[in-house]
Amino acid sequence: MTAGAPVRVALADDQLLVRAGFRALIDAEPDLEVVAEASGGRELLARLRDRARDGEPPVDVVLMDIRMPDGDGLWATEQIAADPGLAGVRVVIVTTFELDEYVARAVRAGASGFLVKDTEPVDLLRAVRVVAEGDALLSPGVTRRLLERLSVGLREAPDTGALDSLTEREREVLRLVGLGLTNDEIAGRLVLSPLTAKTHVSRIMTKVGARDRVHLVVLAYETGLVAPGWQG
Repeated sequence: MTAGAPVRVALADDQLLVRAGFRALIDAEPDLEVVAEASGGRELLARLRDRARDGEPPVDVVLMDIRMPDGDGLWATEQIAADPGLAGVRVVIVTTFELDEYVARAVRAGASGFLVKDTEPVDLLRAVRVVAEGDALLSPGVTRRLLERLSVGLREAPDTGALDSLTEREREVLRLVGLGLTNDEIAGRLVLSPLTAKTHVSRIMTKVGARDRVHLVVLAYETGLVAPGWQG
């Protein structure tokens, strides 16, 4: 994202009214703009790649439905994550709880967050801005609940090998990230400065090769640092 430029958003949903509603909401904000729309995954990929080929500024955030014809959102997320030419594109999955079985794969594929379709407008706008800044959308009311319900499907048996490079302190920080705590909350829990907590999180991401905070949550569940129902 270019400094000072609006956040460029693409909409992928086969329902025209949903796209129209999102467009109206986003385009009303001075720092956001919708630059592409698609009714399916293949059409979305074509539009993203056309922009790259034509030298246009890349899309920053895609609001991605899951169930679409001609390439669903899960497939499209996997394709975006695998395409070096689309490396800067961040995906927010727009879903319902009935589609939970797809979310773990979407996270692994590169999704940076989730929204439900009846989310409040202010929360949708916040999600776009948060993800565009390179963070992940981790809502205790959505993401953690989804991941808890999916945790059995993430991995049949915990694989702790991914934690070998982490110190004991870093493992504790990762566990708290997995529980949905913010950097400030982690700092308070461990009696650290917020900057130190942030540094720990950044080092963990580098060591384990995580794309963003969502993937740290998945790792915490996969390795058994966090289990369903834990409250910390």
